[in-house]
Amino acid sequence: MGIILKNGKAIAKMRETGRVVHAVLDAVEQACVPGVSTWELNRVAADVMARAGCRSAFVGYAPGGAPPYPAVLCTSRNHEVVHGIPRKNVILAEGDILGIDFACYKDGYCADAARTVGVGVISAPARRLLDTTRQALERAITCCTPEHRLEDIGAAIQGHAAENGYSIVRELVGHGIGQAMHEPPSVPNYGKPGRGLRLRPGLVLAIEPMLNQGRSDVSTLADGWTIVTDDRSLSAHFEHSVAITDDGPVILTAA
Repeated sequence: MGIILKNGKAIAKMRETGRVVHAVLDAVEQACVPGVSTWELNRVAADVMARAGCRSAFVGYAPGGAPPYPAVLCTSRNHEVVHGIPRKNVILAEGDILGIDFACYKDGYCADAARTVGVGVISAPARRLLDTTRQALERAITCCTPEHRLEDIGAAIQGHAAENGYSIVRELVGHGIGQAMHEPPSVPNYGKPGRGLRLRPGLVLAIEPMLNQGRSDVSTLADGWTIVTDDRSLSAHFEHSVAITDDGPVILTAA
């Protein structure tokens, strides 16, 4: 599949899907309190999604021989980078950080977003990791204009991470998005300014920096999905679906 540019009508539909994604993440974040299970968070996400008339992009997803994903939400706690599976026996505790990642379809178009949230009161180092990862995403979004190239996005993330002493997960990347959850091009979280594909109006990208407190090395657990830091250091993940337009970037998964 080649790169698919979206017209104004398609971007408007993706914006409607993106509003649902944002509402789901807001509801899940509000429910992230000590004592709640990640399975209960999945139920919250499923309820909001169903009321909006949307279809999960995650349930049953099985790329590259992976087992079908069993939930509508990814919940990745502390040293889990992404793709953590919600479970009844995973109970949130004061001081945890939790990555919540959600995507769905509405009227044939997908939107995808993620954020990492604190459970109760979290440590200052954990808060700094969350803040820096969110800032890296914000810097990357400013590069989503026709004056930039694809690697400018990754360079912005890589530079902000390095300035603040964090490593970047290189094995996992962002992606194009539209009528499929994953479309070309891949969007690495590293790069060299001025290199790569010229960004064009109509291109829609899911940009998702993943920063680790420790080393960048990661592994996949036996469940076939959960990716963790090898040194068990904390990891944070933020993501938005963003449309490139002549008038600048449009964050489709904002409020």
